Amino acid sequence: MLAGLRVRTRRTSNLIRDLHTKLCIIGSGPGAHSAAIYASRGALEPILVEGKLSNFPPPGGQLTTTIDVENYAGFSDGVGGFELMQLMKQQSAKFGTRILTEEVESVDFTKLPYKLKTERSDISADSVIIATGAVARRLDFIGVDEYWNRGISACATCDGALPMFRNENVVVVGGGDSAMEEALFLTKFAKQVFVVHRRDELRASQIMQKRARSNAKITFILSHVVERAVGDGKRLNSLVIKSTKSGNEESMLDTKGLFFAVGHIPATKFLHGSGLGLDTDGYVITLNNQTTTNLPGVFACGDVADRVYRQAITAAGTGCMAALDAERYLEGAT
Repeated sequence: MLAGLRVRTRRTSNLIRDLHTKLCIIGSGPGAHSAAIYASRGALEPILVEGKLSNFPPPGGQLTTTIDVENYAGFSDGVGGFELMQLMKQQSAKFGTRILTEEVESVDFTKLPYKLKTERSDISADSVIIATGAVARRLDFIGVDEYWNRGISACATCDGALPMFRNENVVVVGGGDSAMEEALFLTKFAKQVFVVHRRDELRASQIMQKRARSNAKITFILSHVVERAVGDGKRLNSLVIKSTKSGNEESMLDTKGLFFAVGHIPATKFLHGSGLGLDTDGYVITLNNQTTTNLPGVFACGDVADRVYRQAITAAGTGCMAALDAERYLEGAT
């Protein structure tokens, strides 16, 4: 048994484990595992609850659905997203992190130690790091699943520089500031960028619209939606788009890439009503440029608290910060 980890069992309709830890990390992406690596090397012997294998995205987070990661430091030839997350998980376990492939169903932050319930465990923790990430919104149309990661992506910054998109026509779906930023980024690599938006007006700020419209490589296709993705079974070749104004009028758009820029959904549903500070979109609110929250001993890192950068490397950086913040908190609490 790990030092500082008390395990009991009690028999109910199912076998429920009672666990106690100095630090419980909820999540499984770069932020969670960076926090786990720092915390375990700091002798906090954390428990990391990574979620169920049946989840989407599965344990490992959104990177597990990315074929090639070329912008994570240390991998000059790139690395598969799933492979990168397996390496992080192995490193977490190597230093003593206990990893539970379970889903946190509820939390009780009313008093210390904090209580977390999964389908198999009741966990009490002296501190908690929330690192559950945010899932990119995906529109539903014919072919989106077939060509996901084979031309369709939700992160231009992550994937836009890949060879498969260079000097090709690509599409950004969305009308807000994020869509303008993605389109402008893609102009560095693509031959032409088409911005498809379902309304006849963009939601982006005027300054972002001006920047995008002044770029000769960006073409706007307003009042249209994507109806289906077409390819050869291996990669995307074109999109069928449909007018939202003229009924069934459809047209074909030749493209090798489609990038969703229609927002993200932070994985914080289980935290609603817990007393933890969330903004209007559900992101965890952190304070004073740190990972601290409005609750003592509760910290947040990665995309669950980041609506701006949303990169694996920034998530990993804030994971380190969260572990150090938790360690200092626990030292002050003893």
